[in-house]
Amino acid sequence: MTETATGTDWQSWQQSWDRQQEWYMPDREERFRVMLDMVEAVVGPEPRVLDLACGTGSITDRLLTRFPRASSTGVDLDPALLAIARGTFDGDDRVAFVTADLKDPAWPGKLPHTSYDAVLTATALHWLHSEPLAALYGQLGQLVREGGVFMNADHMIDTDTPRINAAERAQRHAAMDRARADGALDWAQWWALAAKDPVLAAPTAERFRIYGEHADGDMPSPRWHARTLREAGFGEARTVWASPSDSLVLAVK
Repeated sequence: MTETATGTDWQSWQQSWDRQQEWYMPDREERFRVMLDMVEAVVGPEPRVLDLACGTGSITDRLLTRFPRASSTGVDLDPALLAIARGTFDGDDRVAFVTADLKDPAWPGKLPHTSYDAVLTATALHWLHSEPLAALYGQLGQLVREGGVFMNADHMIDTDTPRINAAERAQRHAAMDRARADGALDWAQWWALAAKDPVLAAPTAERFRIYGEHADGDMPSPRWHARTLREAGFGEARTVWASPSDSLVLAVK
């Protein structure tokens, strides 16, 4: 990555992360669009948002581009991705970032607000197994204000459709192979690049100390997510967007 006169070119790292994620999810921008459509429809164009497991701040970036009067709190534990997020939004008083472990029951106490109009997350919570994810949903039921929304766009596997799942996986992997041949970076290659960067090397090493290699949780079905969110205190919950492998589940408090 290049550097600016003031240091690391955080925007380049942000774009590099986006390209790596799009290698796995070519419809990534579509799910963001639908997510923000529903934010506007339910809570309006000036929301206070919690960007949950925010990573580099991809949701926050799109939120503020579309809704300049919105505000966002990003929360994550990954020191390397948070470094990119903080660098990207440095000086923007609409944005705050919090380092917290979502498996720690006390994590909400680190937030600057006790309630949010919308809690948004994408391609992040699949690393949690069902039991801690259900506990997290219970906490979110307390953080989202009455009439507010929670949305989770992620890998959600319906085990009742094994042939559809196998066909989707084969098609997706073939497309990924073609993209790799054209020079796309995968997850491991992107992190190898970060580990060589003078600024990101230390937080990347810390990141792997915390997490180890990337590991997936149970990835339950969209029906499980909707049911568990209703049990957590949300009045309504259902899928509002889906690809063959991923879904966007919306819950209204």
